[in-house]
Amino acid sequence: MADLPPASDPTRIAEVKAWLASQFDAVGKDVPEFEYTPRAVAYLHNLATLSQSKTHASSIVANDFRIKASEYRSQAARIREILENAGLAQESLQANVVSSAQVLANVANLLNIRDTELSSFLVAMGDISLRKTGVEEKRAKVQKEFKVLLDFTRKAIARLTYLKRTLAQLEDDVAPCEAQMENWNTNLRVIASKEQQYLQQHANYKAMLNRRGYTPDISHGVLVQMAEHRKELEKTTKPIMDTLRSYQDLPPDKALAALAIEDKKRQYAAAEKYLEDVLQSALATSE
Repeated sequence: MADLPPASDPTRIAEVKAWLASQFDAVGKDVPEFEYTPRAVAYLHNLATLSQSKTHASSIVANDFRIKASEYRSQAARIREILENAGLAQESLQANVVSSAQVLANVANLLNIRDTELSSFLVAMGDISLRKTGVEEKRAKVQKEFKVLLDFTRKAIARLTYLKRTLAQLEDDVAPCEAQMENWNTNLRVIASKEQQYLQQHANYKAMLNRRGYTPDISHGVLVQMAEHRKELEKTTKPIMDTLRSYQDLPPDKALAALAIEDKKRQYAAAEKYLEDVLQSALATSE
């Protein structure tokens, strides 16, 4: 669209008014009242220019058609005069001849040829034959594509049916799955609560072990090994303790008793040293 003219352009407004008056006068009506804004004037001016150019072009084509029609009428009159002079006027021809000529003319018009020469008919028939062959080839191609599309449509319908059945099955499984998910959520909440509880208990036990002086060096394996050594030491010290108890039944002899006590003390100290060495060896091995 052209640029909008200024609102005070009298030339364009006059052209628009004149064009509107001519158009509405042609149908016997008055031009309706409206405001000639710059946008309306620009639109109507472009429309008037386009209409006038098309009207001029159509008048040229119409004049050309009138000239050709006049020429065709003149040629038809000349041909009719020639036929009448040769005794071949339509009125003097037999009905079957007129009918055959009319059929020949109709066929010529159908084949879109300018004359009724045999060569023109042959060329037109050859052209129709070629077009027929092309149409048949296109028809075969379209049928092949149609078969492909039909097969694709059948497969699509089968898949759609399968998807609908699957959707229906999934919709039926929604309620049980929701119940199972709710059960899982409940179990997860319980497990989370237990986890917090166990973490708190672990922290409490760890603090308790720290207060009791527990170190990672005192492991279960070390304690088991120390218990085994304790049992061995108990087996070793049991005869000594039995001997000491037997001395209680002897008459008191201060010198012998002192010697015996000193001997047992040495044995007891040796056993304690052995236990300490075993414990130190076990701790070193665990590290």
